[in-house]
Amino acid sequence: MRRKGRTAALLTVFAMAVMTAASGCGGGSGKGTLRVGVRDDIMNFGYLNETTGKYYGLEIDIAAEMTDRMGYSDVEYITVTPDTRKDMLLAGDVDCVVATYSIADTRLEYFDFSDPYYTDNTVVVVEKSTMIEDIYDLKGLNIGTMAGANASPLLATKLFELGIIGENVISNTDTFTQYEGVSVTKAPSYQDLDVLLEQGRVDAACMDSCIAQTYMDDDRMFLDTVIAEQEYGVATQKGSDLSGEVKSAIREMLDDGTIDSLITKWNWEK
Repeated sequence: MRRKGRTAALLTVFAMAVMTAASGCGGGSGKGTLRVGVRDDIMNFGYLNETTGKYYGLEIDIAAEMTDRMGYSDVEYITVTPDTRKDMLLAGDVDCVVATYSIADTRLEYFDFSDPYYTDNTVVVVEKSTMIEDIYDLKGLNIGTMAGANASPLLATKLFELGIIGENVISNTDTFTQYEGVSVTKAPSYQDLDVLLEQGRVDAACMDSCIAQTYMDDDRMFLDTVIAEQEYGVATQKGSDLSGEVKSAIREMLDDGTIDSLITKWNWEK
C-alpha cells in the first residue's frame, strides 16, 4: 500500500508535538476532570500516538486551553468517531465534543455549539490514474464517504444541484446508497475509505479537506468543485450548564488570537 509523503508528515507532526505537550492542562481551579470527545485519526487535528498513548493536534490543544480557562483541573480525551460521537454525547459518555464536528441544523436539534473555531471545505479526492477530471465525470460511478459523517448528505445535495443525480433514492442501507446517477459506499473508518480508493473499489472519496490531507500522496488529486463549507464547533448537550461555559471560553480564545495561533501552529500550509 502506498504511503508516499505520509511518513514524513507523521514525523513532522510528532516532532512539533514534543515541543508542546497536549496531554492535559494545568492551572485550573479544581472543578474536576472534563471528558472531551476527540478524534484519534486526523493528523494536525486529533491524532493518537499509540506508542506514547498521547493525543496531538489543533483540537487537542483547543480542548486543553478551553478546559483550563473553564477552571477544570484536568482533561480526559476520549476517542469518538463520526458514527459514535452523537450517541456518546447524548448518553453523557463525554461532556463535550471537539472532533471536526460541523455545525448543522440537524445537529442543533440535539446539541448546543460554540462559535466555529475552524472553517473547512468538503472535497472530492480521486486517484490520478482514473482520469477523472471534474465533478461531472462522477456520473454513473461509485463514491466513498465515511459512515456517520456530514459529507454524505452534503455530497448528495451538491450532486442534485448539479443535475448529476435525480431526486429519487433507489436503495439505501447503512453502508450503501444507490441514487439515480451515482452510488455511495459508506466506509466504517477513514483508513478503510483510503484502502477502498487505493484499490479502486470506489472511484472517488468525499471528505473534509483537513481529513483528506492525511491520506494524500503524489498519485491523488482534489477535484476543483467544493461540495460545501464546514464550520467546526464544540458541541455540548442542549441546554446544559456546560454550554454557556464552553461558548464563553471559545469566544475568548477567538477574540484574543489564541485559536488563530494554534491554527498557524498545526496548519502551516493553510
